[in-house]
Amino acid sequence: MYTRTLAALALALGTAQAGMAAEVELTLSHWVPGTHPLQVTGMEPWAKSISEASNGRIEIQIFPAQQLGAAADHYDMARDGVVDIGFINPGYQPGRFPIMAAAELPFHFANAKGGVRALTEWYKPYAEREMSDTYFCMALTHDPGTFHGKSRILVPEDVRGKNVRPANATEARFVNLLGGASVQVSAAEMREVLSKGTADMTQAPWESLFIFGADTLVTHHLDMPIYASINAFVINKAKMDGLSPEDRKVIEDHCTPEWAEKMSSGWADVEAAGRDKIAADPKHTLHKPNAEEAQQWKDAAAPLTEEWKATITKAGMDPEPILNGLVEALKKYDSFAGE
Repeated sequence: MYTRTLAALALALGTAQAGMAAEVELTLSHWVPGTHPLQVTGMEPWAKSISEASNGRIEIQIFPAQQLGAAADHYDMARDGVVDIGFINPGYQPGRFPIMAAAELPFHFANAKGGVRALTEWYKPYAEREMSDTYFCMALTHDPGTFHGKSRILVPEDVRGKNVRPANATEARFVNLLGGASVQVSAAEMREVLSKGTADMTQAPWESLFIFGADTLVTHHLDMPIYASINAFVINKAKMDGLSPEDRKVIEDHCTPEWAEKMSSGWADVEAAGRDKIAADPKHTLHKPNAEEAQQWKDAAAPLTEEWKATITKAGMDPEPILNGLVEALKKYDSFAGE
């Protein structure tokens, strides 16, 4: 009888709590489809964990697919309180976040899982300097991406004279160094510029070609990891400051290097599996460079590091410890591609 009474009381209490409105309602805005693995395997479990950790006090409503604003605007949307949590690509705003741009340099990331853990750990001390008008939560990225085009891409010379949709501002500069012209639009607009002929090539991780509907438009692929396009969650500062101490701790506990890895793992697996889908399709051709050709790509990308160092120096900072810190963090989590 006593056990039944306790069970009934627990059921009644759970039902009452389920029917109660959350004390804190947060909006999370992003610009990829709602079916994207980052939402399904990352954002949704993250939001659920926050709800559970706060005993239902915090509820996060997710708005995908640029419903609340364009991809490039998401940092300012979070800063200004248009949304509470913004999913940003710092590289969509060239020159604004020069420290974070170090992570956009080619041939650094061997994988996304340890990579985002390293990236979040490395960047958090710098976030207060260049993202100080928001609360930096965590950095995210995909399995390393590459070039995909309508014609063969094997060596850097194959980019010359082509219009290319780059992944971010650093990759746009890389395209220019290779003799191509960059068509700077978000991943969500990839299919449009390819279908209209505005772009001959695009950069993307593998599954993103399917996610954004570009898989039928580009049939030649450089089978070599080139870059990681860096993303992050930032939170409106006033919203964070207005939380109770216990609710703020819940959010802070979900803005960690460990959560960055959890958030990116499903996405990384899906993107990596996309390569196998492409490879199995006879309509597509994968071009894997040999050692000499791979070195051509690395040599062609080398000026980007020197340009980044010059930018950081001009901003009054020492680039060496910044870049070395990133490399050491990537090594720590077995995710550095340079060795």
